[in-house]
Amino acid sequence: MSELEALPNLGAVMVQKLKAAGIETPEQLRAAGAKQAWKRIRRKADPGICLSALQALEGAVRGMRWHNLPSEVKQDLKAFY
Repeated sequence: MSELEALPNLGAVMVQKLKAAGIETPEQLRAAGAKQAWKRIRRKADPGICLSALQALEGAVRGMRWHNLPSEVKQDLKAFY
């Protein structure tokens, strides 16, 4: 298991997409933030990446399951999407 896979919400497929987007460590993911990481994945690896993936990235950055994100954060991510 990679360091990224140790974060909540991130499995092998998402880690592969993150690496294709140039994000290889948890520190790089946190520095980029979920929105920027999502945009990079969309541009470089998966143009059809979904809202759930954005929420999963936000949860990974925060160290929590995306289901437990505060509702205002989910609303912000939905508006961004």
